[in-house]
Amino acid sequence: MTDISLDPRLRADCFVLGRLSAGHLLLMNNRLFPWLILVPETEKTELYELDEVVLTLLVADINRISRLLKSAFPVDKLNVAAIGNVVSQLHIHVIGRSTTDPCWPGVVWGSGQTEPYDPSGRDRVIRRITEGLSPDRLQPSPWTGLPF
Repeated sequence: MTDISLDPRLRADCFVLGRLSAGHLLLMNNRLFPWLILVPETEKTELYELDEVVLTLLVADINRISRLLKSAFPVDKLNVAAIGNVVSQLHIHVIGRSTTDPCWPGVVWGSGQTEPYDPSGRDRVIRRITEGLSPDRLQPSPWTGLPF
């Protein structure tokens, strides 16, 4: 475990669910899309800079949560991206998209299409995600509980 902290923008926009093999799993506070973010524990800002072992674990985590989103939510397509133009901390978006979502077929970033979760909706989605991951896969994170 390193002394890496979560970028303030991610902290403000997300709920921290726990830690997977290569980093922390966050839920974007936007009920319009099942939108997860993986944040590797690193000061590196680009995927190609990661150690091969960490990169392999990260890809396995991306695949694991991609399968979860496809099986647990009504999605037609997955968008997976590490953009980092606004938040330089390395993070990977895994977003479930539907042909009926308000941004389809465009991108969700900067679209202005945001509806925060109400507490019960947030708890239902978090439960669906955490139950979809085996208990040994999602460990506590020192960031857990942010921002709620």
